[in-house]
Amino acid sequence: MTMRRTPQRIALAAVLEQTSQFRSAQQLHAHLLDEGSDVSLATVYRYLNALAAAGSLETHSVPGGETRYRQCRRSGFHHHLVCRECGETTEVTDAKVEQWAQRTGNRHHFTEITYALELSGLCTGCQHVPAG
Repeated sequence: MTMRRTPQRIALAAVLEQTSQFRSAQQLHAHLLDEGSDVSLATVYRYLNALAAAGSLETHSVPGGETRYRQCRRSGFHHHLVCRECGETTEVTDAKVEQWAQRTGNRHHFTEITYALELSGLCTGCQHVPAG
């Protein structure tokens, strides 16, 4: 993907590089404003959507339809365990899941199998936070 490297895009790329959690466009925008970056929410959305379309970011939809974004730390097949409360994310792999996906595709005469598996729950930090 070829995009002009503006100060706003450079700042957003740095924030994405620093976080391991899925973050919404609004959260990323607020973080950039707190750091003194002069960036509009529309610019954040455009850049995130362009990066996601190019495969440079992963997306995660949360209940209510909000999309969150993050850079992946691994290449190849892997999965995510995501905290429903705070967004803390752990990347996991399991060869048995990959083998099952391939066998299932083969059984139904499909090739070039891709899939997404995401597990969600509460991380240890959020398990003891009272609901409110």
